[in-house]
Amino acid sequence: MCDCLATPAALAPSRRRLLGGAAALAALASSARVLAADTPLPDNRIGPDAALARLVQGNARYVAGRSTQRDFSVGRVARTTGQRPFAAILSCADSRIAPELAFDQGPGDLFVVRLAGNFLNDDALASMEYAIEVLQVPLILVLGHSNCGAVSATIKVVQEGTQLPGHLPGLVNAIRPAVEAAQRRQPANLLVAATEQNVRLNVARLTTSEPLLAGRMASGAIRAVGGVYELSSGKVSLV
Repeated sequence: MCDCLATPAALAPSRRRLLGGAAALAALASSARVLAADTPLPDNRIGPDAALARLVQGNARYVAGRSTQRDFSVGRVARTTGQRPFAAILSCADSRIAPELAFDQGPGDLFVVRLAGNFLNDDALASMEYAIEVLQVPLILVLGHSNCGAVSATIKVVQEGTQLPGHLPGLVNAIRPAVEAAQRRQPANLLVAATEQNVRLNVARLTTSEPLLAGRMASGAIRAVGGVYELSSGKVSLV
């Protein structure tokens, strides 16, 4: 009769492999914890031109499908001690846009302020002043995007007199100057033109904002630039 019971000797190699695998996993977990604890904050003290180049290069990787593979847990402990972003982004709140992904950056690299229509109100301006004054960020990017619902709604209000509920008229009033300026040029695509104009107007507001930004902008210590994110490709084009 066949003896189907395994002997201790037969079990030994399997048990050794199991114990060895468990030990290897424990070592990897321990190494990850040490790496997360020991990884310092990134040295993001760069100039505005270098910061813009870094955004452009990161977006090129994203568009090409070559985004950096990141372990977002690395550096988590170091980030409890502070932050060193190299750029501030004034972005639309649209759920289809994630600036950290679009520019292939990690946690702590970008200081992002988001609101529908990516326009500069007092709260957004205060956040940008904090980024410049306290965090020493050298670059602000105003980021619009294709098919923006906030800009589209403003166009309907301007052209058709559409009435919007709640606090939405305040949002429209902030974007209206861009729509009206674009409309005067009679562009082939008003939505595209108004989206770009909205970005340009808010870059101009940042550039001339007193008392914390205008002087530094004029000296070249910091820069404000604009871009539009194309939803279909992920590409950010500077405007």
